[in-house]
Amino acid sequence: MLPEIPSVNLTAVLPLVWLCLGAIAVLMVDVFMKDARGWVEGLGLVILAGTAASAIAIWDTPQRVFNGMFSSDRVTQAFTLIFVLGTALTWLLSYNYTAREGIARGEYYALLLFAAGGMVIMAGGTNLVTIFLGLEVMSIASYVLAGLLKTRLASSEASMKYFLMGAFASGFLLYGIALIYGSTGSLDHAILSERLADQSGAADWLLLVGIGLLVVGFGFKVAAVPFHMWAPDVYEGAPTSVTGFMAAAVKAAGFAALFRVFAGPLAALHVDWGGILWVVAVLTMTLGNVAAITQRNIKRMLAYSSIAHAGYLLVALIALNETGSGGLLFYLFQYTLSTVGAFGVIIALGAMNRDGRESLELSEYDGLGFRHPVLGFILALFMFSLAGLPPTAGFMGKVYIFSAAVQAGYTWLVIIAVLNSVAAVTYYLGVVVHLYMREPEGAVAGDAKMEAGPGAAVLRVGVLTAAGLLIAGWGTLQLGIFPSQALALARWAAAGGF
Repeated sequence: MLPEIPSVNLTAVLPLVWLCLGAIAVLMVDVFMKDARGWVEGLGLVILAGTAASAIAIWDTPQRVFNGMFSSDRVTQAFTLIFVLGTALTWLLSYNYTAREGIARGEYYALLLFAAGGMVIMAGGTNLVTIFLGLEVMSIASYVLAGLLKTRLASSEASMKYFLMGAFASGFLLYGIALIYGSTGSLDHAILSERLADQSGAADWLLLVGIGLLVVGFGFKVAAVPFHMWAPDVYEGAPTSVTGFMAAAVKAAGFAALFRVFAGPLAALHVDWGGILWVVAVLTMTLGNVAAITQRNIKRMLAYSSIAHAGYLLVALIALNETGSGGLLFYLFQYTLSTVGAFGVIIALGAMNRDGRESLELSEYDGLGFRHPVLGFILALFMFSLAGLPPTAGFMGKVYIFSAAVQAGYTWLVIIAVLNSVAAVTYYLGVVVHLYMREPEGAVAGDAKMEAGPGAAVLRVGVLTAAGLLIAGWGTLQLGIFPSQALALARWAAAGGF
C-alpha cells in the first residue's frame, strides 16, 4: 500500500509559493522574450510585493503544515518581511549595476528569489531537517551569486572560498543534527521541547556535543567568531549588490534559524548553551570592531562591521526574553536598511565615476559630501545608524537589545557591548570625516569638477537605484525618530511563534 500523501494548505506557505514560482517565471521570461531585462525587473518587483502581501495576509493565522515540519506563524511572516526587504532593495540596486558589470541575466534574479525562498524555509522550519534543507537552498544560490563576475579572479575566489567553508559548516551542522537525534530520538521541535524539558540541568554529553556542532554550523552563516574567516574575502570579491544581500538577508536567515532552534526546543537548556554564546558574542563584536578600525577598503570595513553586528544580535538571543526576541526582529529590519543602503551608495558612486570603476578605498571618498551632496548625506546617515547614534534606527535597535540583556541579568555583557559600540564609532565616523573634512586628490579631484545637478545625478545612478537608496534612507530615519509602533509590532510578532 502506498503511503498517504499529507494534505497541504497552500495558503500557509503562500509567500514561499510566490518566491519559488516567481523564480521559475523569471527564468522563463528571460529565455523566451527578447529584450526581457525590463520585464524581468518589473516581474521580480511584483513577485516580491506579492510575497510581502501574502505574508501580511496570513500574519495572524498560525498553522503547521507538512506533517508539522513547517510553521506559518507571526515569527515566520516577520522574518519573511525582512527577507523581502533585503531582496527588494538588492533588486532595485541591481538594475544598472548588473548591466554595467555584464551580469544582467535572468539567472541572477532567479537566484536571488531562490535564496529568499530558502530563507523562508529556514524561518518557518519546525524540524531540524527542514531548517537544514532551507539553509542549503539559500547557500547554493549564494555560492553562485558570489562568483557571477567570471572575468574577475577575486569573484571566482570568493565563490570558491564561500563554497568550501560552507560545505564544512554544513557538515558540522548535519552531524550535530544527527547527534541530537541520537540523544532524543526526534528532530521535531514540539517533541524535542517535551523531551528536553525533562533533561533540563541533566543533558547528556551526546546532546551537548550536538548543540555545540549546531553553534558551529549556524555561526558560519552569521559570520560569528571564530567562524568568520570567510566573510572579509567573500564580501570584497563578490559583486557589490550580492555583498549587500549576503551581509543583510543571508545573515538575517542565519539568525532566523538560530532563533527557531535556540529560543524554541533548546530553550530548556539555556543554562548549557548560554555561556557558550556569551563568549562567542564577546569575541565576535570585539574582533569585528577592532579589525574594522584598521581597514582602508570600504567593503572589507563593512564586512568586519557585519561581523560585529552579529555579536550584538547574539546578545538579544542570549537574553531569551520577550524584549530580546522583539529586539532581534527590529534590529534585523533596521540593519537590513542600513547595510544594503551602504553598499548601494558604493554602487551609485561607481555609476557617477567617469570610468565606471567602483570607489573602494576610503581615500576615494574624500570630499564626496561636497562633490555629490545627496550620496554623501545618505552614506553618512547609514554610518550613523550602523554606529548606533541617534536619531537613527540603529540607536533604537541597540537600546532595545541591550535593555533586554539587562533585564535578563547580563549586565557585564551589555557593558562590553556598549564599549564595543563606542569603539565602532571610530571607523564609522572616520568615513564621515572622509566625506566632509578632507580634500580630494589626483583623479578624484578631477571628478570633483564634474557638473551634475540632482536630475542628472539620478539619471546617471539610475532611477531604481536612487529609489532603493531613498527607501533605505527614509526607513532608517523613520524607525529612529518614530520607533514605538515598529518596536511594539516586533515584540508582538516574536511572542506569536512556536
